[in-house]
Amino acid sequence: MKRIVLAVIGLLVVSAGAEAQSTDQMVQRALAPLGARQAGGAAVIRWNADGSYTTLKEGTNAFVCYDRSGEPGRAAFAVQCTNTGNLPRLTQNRQFAMQAAGDRDANSALVSAAEANGTRVMPEFGSVWISMNGENQASAGTHTTFAVPNATGASLGFPDNGRSGGIWVMAGGTSEAHLMIPQG
Repeated sequence: MKRIVLAVIGLLVVSAGAEAQSTDQMVQRALAPLGARQAGGAAVIRWNADGSYTTLKEGTNAFVCYDRSGEPGRAAFAVQCTNTGNLPRLTQNRQFAMQAAGDRDANSALVSAAEANGTRVMPEFGSVWISMNGENQASAGTHTTFAVPNATGASLGFPDNGRSGGIWVMAGGTSEAHLMIPQG
């Protein structure tokens, strides 16, 4: 009997260690797009199936990061960081994606309807979105944009397309407007 009790206790200790290591690995993976200075204070969340999220690491700065790997159409390594003020928009995006059940046209229709009826949650103006995507972390590329909801190329003094090179406004005049930053 003592052996069984000791074996069960041993399994519990090993399981707890594996869970902690697993969470630690999830946190490190999600923080990959940030430099060490920002990563140290960034929050990390894990999205739940119901569109809510669980906090894996509390943050002390304005960044929140999360893993998007496993989402339909995403690369094997797909993580993103943004400002914590964008969590309500991200939550709404998750809700739309669940309602659309993988249908891109249905998802776009939900976003358009929310835009039209004024219920679309706005991102924080000037907030950064940093995505890192690829087959694995070593080969992943980083893409950075800055949210400028409802801005246009004319209102910001940037082109509304990338044909001339340099920074430009994509989706101008919508809640999804953002500055595209070409990678060198």
